[in-house]
Amino acid sequence: MQQELRFATFNVCNLAPAGAKLYDNLAPLTAQEYEAKVAWTAHQLDQLDADVIGLQEIFSLAALRDVLARSSRYRDAMLAGVEAEAGAERLTPQVALVSRLPLAATPAAYPAFPDGVAMPAGSRDADRFARAPLHAQILLPDRRVLDVIVVHLKSKRPDYRNGDCGDDPLLYAQANLRSLIRRGTEAVALRVLLSQLSEAERGGRRPRIVLGDFNDTADAVTTTIVLGAGAWCQPGDELSGRMFDCNQIQLRQDRLRHVGYTNIHEGHYMTIDHVLVSEEFNPASRYAIGEVLDVSYLNDHLLQQRPETSDHGQVLVRLRLYGARDRAEA
Repeated sequence: MQQELRFATFNVCNLAPAGAKLYDNLAPLTAQEYEAKVAWTAHQLDQLDADVIGLQEIFSLAALRDVLARSSRYRDAMLAGVEAEAGAERLTPQVALVSRLPLAATPAAYPAFPDGVAMPAGSRDADRFARAPLHAQILLPDRRVLDVIVVHLKSKRPDYRNGDCGDDPLLYAQANLRSLIRRGTEAVALRVLLSQLSEAERGGRRPRIVLGDFNDTADAVTTTIVLGAGAWCQPGDELSGRMFDCNQIQLRQDRLRHVGYTNIHEGHYMTIDHVLVSEEFNPASRYAIGEVLDVSYLNDHLLQQRPETSDHGQVLVRLRLYGARDRAEA
């Protein structure tokens, strides 16, 4: 039985067909630019060589299929995502998932917030995610089912309204606050979704992984909301329902040579893309079925700044499933 599994998250940065209009301040890709984008993205996928990859900023599944066809390792991989609406005036970014492991069920997107979660009254799309999380059930080599959720939370880009501009400090502050409220509400909605999955499967204790662009660091309030720390206080069950940042619980903790960042903004190096795992991959849990061996970052391209590359680094996590002997010794 395969013991090592590899999971990755990859914000590809505006993958869309040539000629497609995405934003007012962004020119559509030319045929040559699209060709370069597809070739580079396929190369990065092959470099990751992960069993399951969560992707963000997918404006077209057709473009992603072009990428997979160009790759060496993913031509026959499973692809899950949301198809663009036929006849839509403008494409919108979505998340997607590529898996070389079989799926145990049809993937599902969650565009709407769970009951009880909503943006403040009067907000645009007050009851829904800007990018719907995608939930896939992956069949592991030992026949267990693993829940994988791909996410892309709201960015820190100021959310201006009604023709506002950035010259007024108050308007700028209010626009930043709207972005923070959106990201925070999406984090709460994601936490509720994870809790609902945990509650529905409590008898089976199904492991889960969250992959994605959180648009904030692992210690940010919005990310810790998703992690769920401090929410469970039953003696002996403190880890139940929580998620754990793979970078924090990996077995390899070589701080001297470990260089982990996935984004550079105004000279600041940050890690805003994360892979989170449930307690089943935390050796501190009595329910552990595996462990995080190490976390790697593919980020050299961030310094090259070629037009076809992404503005995000990729995060690759290696997991090891316990065998029968490991479980017996535990």
